[in-house]
Amino acid sequence: MTLRIVLADDHQMFRHALRALLEKEPQFEVVAEAASGDELLRIVDGRQVEVVCMDIGMPGMNGIEATRRLLAMRPGLKVIGLSAFADRQFVLDMLNAGASGYVTKAEAGDELLRAIHNVQIGRTYLCPDVAATVTSALLDAPRLHTATPRLTARERQVLQLIAEGLTSARIAEQLHVAPSTVEVHRRNIMRKLDLHSVAELTRYAIRSGISSAQH
Repeated sequence: MTLRIVLADDHQMFRHALRALLEKEPQFEVVAEAASGDELLRIVDGRQVEVVCMDIGMPGMNGIEATRRLLAMRPGLKVIGLSAFADRQFVLDMLNAGASGYVTKAEAGDELLRAIHNVQIGRTYLCPDVAATVTSALLDAPRLHTATPRLTARERQVLQLIAEGLTSARIAEQLHVAPSTVEVHRRNIMRKLDLHSVAELTRYAIRSGISSAQH
């Protein structure tokens, strides 16, 4: 039986490299590619797909939110997160959104093939870098719970859009909220992270792997 796969990543060259890798496997068929979360949802709607390889840091709707919406629409679908980073917060957020696997882009060769084979039979698969991150997060959980400020899903979404250079007015328009609400989120993010400028927020977003410019 052929396994139908969709690739979602905003970098065309990376998508093409993944397609070339996957299509060497006779049982895999890459049926479509998407450059954004919105495009992915349109592609998958009404199409027979079993697996989505999902970039975390796509512009607009990021991979975490796209995974959440996709699985609400198609609960049986398997999603494998892809990122240049193994940052623990984004790994855990991706898994909490319903992803069945997570592979760093540096390991997206044989590890991605292993991930697809494992999620296909109902297992969760994490590449070694990510498995180490999740293990560390579990061991550190009590300390991190009290020591690390945690951004809400909406705050992370606002942070991503700030890092992509959008003004508060444009962010408000995209998220369908009032500009004043965006400003509240911005102030809360700065307070939680102890950062004091857009430049510092942008650097934090890039370092954390949320900025698509670095994926």
